[in-house]
Amino acid sequence: MSLPYVRLSGFYFFYFALLGALVPYWSLYLKSYGFGAETIGILMGLLHGTRIVAPNIWGWLADRTGQRLRIVQMGSLVTCLVFVLIFWQEDALGIGLVMLGFSFFWNAVLPQFEVITLGHLGDKRDRYSRIRLWGSIGFIAAVLLVGWLFDWISVRWLPAIMLAIMVMIWLNALFVTAPEKEAAQRDSGDGFIKLLLRPQVLAFFAICFLVQFSHGAYYTFYSVLMESIGYARREIGILWSIGVLAEVVIFVYMHTLIQRFGLRNIMIVSLMLCVLRWLMIGVWPDHLVLMLIAQTLHAATFGTLHAVGIALVHHYFTERTHGQGQALFSSFGFGAGGAAGAIASGFLWDEIGSTSTFAISAAAAAIAIVLAWVWIRPEKVQQNP
Repeated sequence: MSLPYVRLSGFYFFYFALLGALVPYWSLYLKSYGFGAETIGILMGLLHGTRIVAPNIWGWLADRTGQRLRIVQMGSLVTCLVFVLIFWQEDALGIGLVMLGFSFFWNAVLPQFEVITLGHLGDKRDRYSRIRLWGSIGFIAAVLLVGWLFDWISVRWLPAIMLAIMVMIWLNALFVTAPEKEAAQRDSGDGFIKLLLRPQVLAFFAICFLVQFSHGAYYTFYSVLMESIGYARREIGILWSIGVLAEVVIFVYMHTLIQRFGLRNIMIVSLMLCVLRWLMIGVWPDHLVLMLIAQTLHAATFGTLHAVGIALVHHYFTERTHGQGQALFSSFGFGAGGAAGAIASGFLWDEIGSTSTFAISAAAAAIAIVLAWVWIRPEKVQQNP
């Protein structure tokens, strides 16, 4: 069966376009209701929090039944239906409940689609980054367009924009076909815990947690910080897009980098750059040149670390447990780590200030460097023990 490149790439494009509308601007949308930093931090944490539970439930179900594509399609549809309720919410409780509802299904979709993509690629998994980069392009397009729009219209239009993108995700999912082996990839769950409890695998998931914890202040308050020191929303959108453009470039060359330097070395260097990036944003947010440099480091703090993470999950887990492995990768990192980072930054932002909050982000990444240096040696772990 030929690779459905356009359909796979299209899904990533719209999925991350939704992130491009949500991540930079949702905190500004919440701020428009007069919510304080703590409330915004908690609400943003809800988006990450559902990733702790949802991907694991749907990952287990997908590995158990083999109906991975159907789960992606139904999850995309229910995401749209639940999110419609946002148009009737104006208080923190109502908005929070809708965020919990739609993100429970939305966060279940991507880990299973990753497995579908890798299933289509077969032994050509090095082409993954060439497909995934279209997600980054979608993010850039949404960040720039939405940022430009919000210089002309109210940020209260954000839910309508997001709903339109959600519908496109669902429609695209309807045209994706299942890999030939999907029906046969069913798992009873035997052996998954044994694979998970290996020390190197536990250290890997701890690193995933710390990396996303360190991103908490950035994803939650970067736009708020930039706006507070005088950047226009269009300029904020450009800064976000520069980061993701750097991510696109790194995805193009990721296969070559992995072959030349190896997963371990790329992870350690990327974590070091993560520390540098948070310190730059925390100390010099008003220096445009330094902010441009800090944003290009997104290629390392997200791009390379995400690609390395996907590769290590595929390495650490067997074919029949890839769904649960990818779900756990999402849960520990984007779920638990992202939620903890968002909530912690919400409580710290007004108490200790932006500089100290980003210093804590840098410290979390520094701890991850130590774990990676000691434990991440993938050549010593067999894929199928």
